Amino acid sequence: MLKITTEQISGRLVLSVEGRLAGQAVTTLGHCWRELRATSPEQKFSVNLCGVSFIDATGKALLQEIHGQGAQLLAEGCLNQSIVEEITGKGRRNGSCGKRNGAGGAALIFFAFLLLAFAPAETFAQTAPPSAPLPAPLRLTLDQAVALALKQNTMGRIAAIEAAEAAQDKDIARAALLPRADLDVNDNARRMNLETGFGQRFPGMPQHAGPFQIFNAGASFSAPVLDLTLWRRYQAARNGAEAGRQSALAAREQVTLLVVSQYIGTLRSIANVQASESRVALAQALYDQAADLQKAGVGTSLDALRANVELQNEKQRLILAQAERLLSLFGLSRLLNLDSRQNLVLDDALQFFDTPQPDPQASIALALAARPEWKALDAQLLAARNLHHAAVEQRLPSLRFEGSWAYSGISSTRGIPVYNYQASLTLPLFAGGRIHAEAVRAGLEVEKFEQRQADLRFQIALEVDTALVALTASRSEVEVANLGVKLANEEVQQARDRFQAGVAGNIEVISAQDALARASDNQIGALYRFNQSRADFARATGQMEKLYGK
Repeated sequence: MLKITTEQISGRLVLSVEGRLAGQAVTTLGHCWRELRATSPEQKFSVNLCGVSFIDATGKALLQEIHGQGAQLLAEGCLNQSIVEEITGKGRRNGSCGKRNGAGGAALIFFAFLLLAFAPAETFAQTAPPSAPLPAPLRLTLDQAVALALKQNTMGRIAAIEAAEAAQDKDIARAALLPRADLDVNDNARRMNLETGFGQRFPGMPQHAGPFQIFNAGASFSAPVLDLTLWRRYQAARNGAEAGRQSALAAREQVTLLVVSQYIGTLRSIANVQASESRVALAQALYDQAADLQKAGVGTSLDALRANVELQNEKQRLILAQAERLLSLFGLSRLLNLDSRQNLVLDDALQFFDTPQPDPQASIALALAARPEWKALDAQLLAARNLHHAAVEQRLPSLRFEGSWAYSGISSTRGIPVYNYQASLTLPLFAGGRIHAEAVRAGLEVEKFEQRQADLRFQIALEVDTALVALTASRSEVEVANLGVKLANEEVQQARDRFQAGVAGNIEVISAQDALARASDNQIGALYRFNQSRADFARATGQMEKLYGK
């Protein structure tokens, strides 16, 4: 697993990489590098490879690209140092890896000779495949992201396959209730030993009969006339197919919730980046103002130092926000089952939609009527009850009709029609307790599903009540957060004016900046929680795909 952290050291942004730089990890580092370089083109970068345990050919190619774009590569250990020195073109200088005595050099030469002598030629003939061009950025609204996930997400596709399997199980159970016909054609030669048939040999009689030819062509058929057990099993399979269909819908609802939550979480990360950029711009302007006042002899160096410290703090927050945005985009790509190299651009933004407060009891009733999990469990309960009836009704008689018709003779031209028809009635008298045990077991299965249904009813009610409480609180929170941002902006403006006029120091400005940062974070968090609570309420009432899957 690859771990990437960033920190600001001596004017450079240092990317510390830990783990194996191979396979998917190379793509992840490439995404992170290109994103940071695009957001901070004037920044100087260093890549610390001291925590890297292995670098493959694609990882080396990426490091060459990073070094070619001006980044400094730092490494320790013989292998990593040699790779970095090969990329940068610098020879080893007095390092532990560069000091070799004669015996060590001879051993290295001997090892290289063995490698060249016994390794397959194809090993050295292979070259790194040319990297494919990156696909164009994919722009998605929330509706488009949900639609794409419902089509491509593996969890939803697996659920649809399981529903199709349940439908085929229903057809298999139905086939047992329908008549069956088979066609059989055979032509064979027979020679029989009469002595084995009678148990002894009779004088004057041949020992064998034949050989003679037997030709037979015809159809056999069978059909259940009365078998309640088969009928109950078909009903159970039909309920199972409905349960599978509802389970697939429940999986679609869950996929929709995951995508919506990840999408609005990514929007929150993007909003944090934008707010951080705005605060960096404000901190830069305040620092420039303090520096100008210091040059004019009005301000002090302490004021400029405070402003510079605040500027660096805001830059650090911006770096963290950018990394969080990248991770959120990676999570969304995984849910959408996209190519790891595909860049995403989200076209929506966090918004506030004031909706009427729903009634709790009406919402619970709506959830019980619409939640696919409830419908699936109800269908499973019906299937269990039908299987219980099937187990009990094994004690009843069953009636079956069977028959066959054929053209039979010693050759295909010397035959006559033959047939056999029969009706059979079967009544179990003693089964060793099997029927009773199966009936009891099926009854216990019914009780288990009834307990699950009661538990799900309480769970749905709790989810609806919890979502309503969160929705009410987040609606009020958004109103308070909007007012807080407005007041914080006014506080910053007044503090800047007082500092500009020399009435107060920039401590007031720094305090106002911190208050604005907190108010901005509160506003973004409140909008996120409001949109998330709307999604949670839609999921609790079974309206997720209806609301977001347009």
